[in-house]
Amino acid sequence: MDLHGFLKALSRRWSTMVVCLVLGIGAALAATGLSAPVYEARTQLFVATRGSEDTAQLNQGQSFSQARVQSYAAIVTTRQVTVPVVKELRLHTTPEELARRITAVAPINTVLIDIKVKDAVPGRAARIANAVAERFSAVVEELETPKHPISSKRFRRSRVEDPVSPVSLGVTQEAVAPTRPVSPNPLLNLTAGVLGGLLLGAGLVALRETLDTTFKASEALGEFTDLPCLGTIPYDKNAPKQPLVSTDGHSKRAEAFRRLRTNLQFSQVDDPPRIIAVTSSVPGEGKTNTSVNLALSLAEAGVSTCLVDADLRRPSVASTFGLVQDAGLTTVLIGQAGIGDVMQQVAGGLSVLASGAVPPNPTELLASARMDEVLRELASTYEVVIVDTAPLLPVADTVGLASLTQGALLVVRAAKTSRDQVRTAAESLDRVGVRVLGSVFSMAPLSKGGRYGRYGAYGYGGYGELPAPRTAAPLKETAASAGARVTGER
Repeated sequence: MDLHGFLKALSRRWSTMVVCLVLGIGAALAATGLSAPVYEARTQLFVATRGSEDTAQLNQGQSFSQARVQSYAAIVTTRQVTVPVVKELRLHTTPEELARRITAVAPINTVLIDIKVKDAVPGRAARIANAVAERFSAVVEELETPKHPISSKRFRRSRVEDPVSPVSLGVTQEAVAPTRPVSPNPLLNLTAGVLGGLLLGAGLVALRETLDTTFKASEALGEFTDLPCLGTIPYDKNAPKQPLVSTDGHSKRAEAFRRLRTNLQFSQVDDPPRIIAVTSSVPGEGKTNTSVNLALSLAEAGVSTCLVDADLRRPSVASTFGLVQDAGLTTVLIGQAGIGDVMQQVAGGLSVLASGAVPPNPTELLASARMDEVLRELASTYEVVIVDTAPLLPVADTVGLASLTQGALLVVRAAKTSRDQVRTAAESLDRVGVRVLGSVFSMAPLSKGGRYGRYGAYGYGGYGELPAPRTAAPLKETAASAGARVTGER
């Protein structure tokens, strides 16, 4: 995934970023509120050498102090320093715990030693720092004091001067009680929380994008299937309540179906299909909505069109138009009525053959020779026959039916249908020799400034608003169709 794709993924999954950012800020605020304040007292020591005032000796002493000052800093946290301090101040802690709260640093090329002590009480932190500095000075001077070389009893009574340490440590800055705690640091915690939340969100987005095998754009679908994407149907939250769109309107959905109709008409100029199956991989991809509105678009463009509801598992074409469902395709297949007896008309000049009663054996009926005869008869009457079928993967109904058609449209839902599902569906159609005319990318999220927004410059006022759909009222039932319906109910 390149940078452009990652930025697009961040824009799509902005809610994940917001949640992670809120969690990071919340964790930072919680850490700041629950952490006990810690104060830090500081003191500084200067390491000097004892000697004459001769310049050469002073330089030698300076070099000597700089060479040994790093070793002195490591002595600060030893038990020789911490044990006496704990006893002197009567601290309720162990020498080891006190050592973990002491930090000694000797800056390079200096003879200074900075000692820092952390404690929950500011005054106690200053007392501990001063006590540590005093005890540390004594320990260093004691360690640097040379031992007396004379040890025999004969010379013990002789007058010999006591050895003196060549170095001395003096306090240049005494520790005072700090006024502000060094931790927690609200600004630092907040910065860490924000950065941590953003990194967590970016990581989750990258992980989800890696594991997500669905299609986010029609271009990706076309590259994967090697099929032309004949149309991109934008997502509309009002579609479940208003499934029908009028192609003379200027909404994004109406423009999308108009474009699908045009692309379909020009995609197969040399061998235009008359019987077209509309299917999908799994339920919920919008195949019925595509079938209905594509058929309406063709009919309103002056093309003699018949819509057949061949989804005998969950038929929904009749309910979409408000038609009679009991008499229809299954009624014709079992010989109880002719096609003209159960054919229903809707506004716009579209003929609809409803599913009829739901049969116990839809797979056998749809793959039968009688079904082939029905489709041929419809093709001889209408210029285009749109067949709404069942999804390919859950049931085997469509595989047998699609082989009787002259082409198929594969509907793929944006950000929902996986690559494996699309691949399996396309392979199942290919195995039975079905010509896949192309794909339809449904429920695609298009922003206001998306690919259709540019048409607003040509004077389409209110472009993008969904107009009130045209109510498709069926014609009155004929006596023949009513009789066929009653016969089908029996």
